[in-house]
Amino acid sequence: MSQLRKAMLCLLSALAILVSSRGLRGQDDPLPSWNNSKPKQKIVQFVEQTTTAGSPTFVEPAERIAVFDNDGTLWCEKPYYFQLEFMLEQVRAAVLKHPEWKNDAAYKAIVARDAKALEAIGMKPVLQLVAKANSGMLVSQYDKAIRDWLATARHPRFERPYTDLVYAPMQELLAYLRANGFRTYIVSGGSVEFMRPWAEKAYGIPPEQVIGTQQEVRYELKNGRPSLVRGPSFAFVNDGPGKPIGIYRSLGRLPIAAFGNSDGDLQMFQMTAAGQGPRLVLVIHHDDETREYAYDRGSRVGGLDKAWDEALEKGWIVVSMKNDWAKVFGFDK
Repeated sequence: MSQLRKAMLCLLSALAILVSSRGLRGQDDPLPSWNNSKPKQKIVQFVEQTTTAGSPTFVEPAERIAVFDNDGTLWCEKPYYFQLEFMLEQVRAAVLKHPEWKNDAAYKAIVARDAKALEAIGMKPVLQLVAKANSGMLVSQYDKAIRDWLATARHPRFERPYTDLVYAPMQELLAYLRANGFRTYIVSGGSVEFMRPWAEKAYGIPPEQVIGTQQEVRYELKNGRPSLVRGPSFAFVNDGPGKPIGIYRSLGRLPIAAFGNSDGDLQMFQMTAAGQGPRLVLVIHHDDETREYAYDRGSRVGGLDKAWDEALEKGWIVVSMKNDWAKVFGFDK
């Protein structure tokens, strides 16, 4: 056998091993919707460091937990939180059962879609109306109401179903992490009941891995059948300082990676970063007015102020949607 032939066989063998190893990892580029800038490089570096056996930074699969905010992190949150639009429709529809609401300032602001009035009133009175609007419903009825609304509702700017407004780069990131032995969780200020019906299809995250705000639920026998009925108030608000509490109650472990976009995620970032061993904290900065929206400090929805400052101070990854994402939505050309 000639030296040239031996060299060619060695080269082909090496290429086969390389292709095989890449196939086991998933694909040549698991994050094609990300530009090859620093955030993508740091994500890949973190995954390789924590999943390479024998490495001093290797993390056992049981400890590979990644937590994701939902609104503004996994899908769009402008011009207002999508769940809020659904909830406000529930309030408007329930006024016939609550004629006293017609003189309520919060209800008037909701009907008029008066953002300034709602801001002045604050969210507590609004949430109280929302909780009362669907109080007494079976959880199965509420689940159906969410599915029915998502099937017909359209985003006012993009004129697409709200579930089309998920971020393609984040869907890829979720799949990439899971392919490397991570468990992925949603940790959101939104309610678990609103996210569970569609999160698995959109993100590959099953219902039991959704941590969120919870409305009171009670057990009753209705016509002799065991039933779960929604109560008139919220049992737990999973936002800001509530997020670390929700993670502790649900998981009993600290995440080693956290992803978010606003000050509502700050305490989740801090708790994740404070753990021992390799840690990844990533903050998404909405700065793309053309493909999505541009906002940060002072925004009533998804405001990014203190968390941005702390990210810059502590070296957390800040993702520019404009510069670091090759595409935003799956329907982008």
